[in-house]
Amino acid sequence: MTQEEFHKLVHIVMETPAKPPETLFAGGMDNWHARARLAHFLSMKGIDHTDEAMELFHSIVEEPIQEESAEDVEEKVYALQRLSSLEREQGQNEPALCHIDLAIELAESTDFLYKYILRGELWADRWNLMHRMDMTQDAEAEADERIAAYQDIPALHNSYLYYGYRFKAQLAAERGTTLIAKDYMHMAIHAMEIPPQYQAGLEKAFSATHDNASWILSEVDHATPNPDTLHWDI
Repeated sequence: MTQEEFHKLVHIVMETPAKPPETLFAGGMDNWHARARLAHFLSMKGIDHTDEAMELFHSIVEEPIQEESAEDVEEKVYALQRLSSLEREQGQNEPALCHIDLAIELAESTDFLYKYILRGELWADRWNLMHRMDMTQDAEAEADERIAAYQDIPALHNSYLYYGYRFKAQLAAERGTTLIAKDYMHMAIHAMEIPPQYQAGLEKAFSATHDNASWILSEVDHATPNPDTLHWDI
């Protein structure tokens, strides 16, 4: 992509309802942060420049980062995660697995508490992709390993446990074992911060007595606060 093409895409993004400040893209094609940020906007629904977004995301895979900078690490992890999700949407499962693995490796290489990235969510992206690729047994074994490694850590709001138990609940629902699915989802909920206003909705979702486990989990998800809006200890 040329500098001219880059700036044309910046103006396309700036004319959308998102209207990001142009300073986000300072440095143009010569700055990997600018390329990553533009790629995120281009991949948004309603803008839908997916091919250009993937080209820009691919261009930063090999870019070096400042490993002592939490912001630098997080921005690259976030870009790798989004690239993986775009590839998954297009059925490119092997590259998607490669890039979510790179995101996990980078995120786990530091002790930073990131602002926007949850390590548990990165692992869940990997497990769901593996499940899609008929590697369910390996994915569930990895979820069990993450749960075992982090269940005794004194961290009240634990993304590893939330996403690990949530993945196991999903598998149990697909297998038709409703009570097991609900039990795992209860354990997942206990690992996250639940503001009081959500309690009634969750109790109603869990109180369902039928055996449509997938429907129950969907109702639980609808009654659960967005993980991106919550405080996490790990």
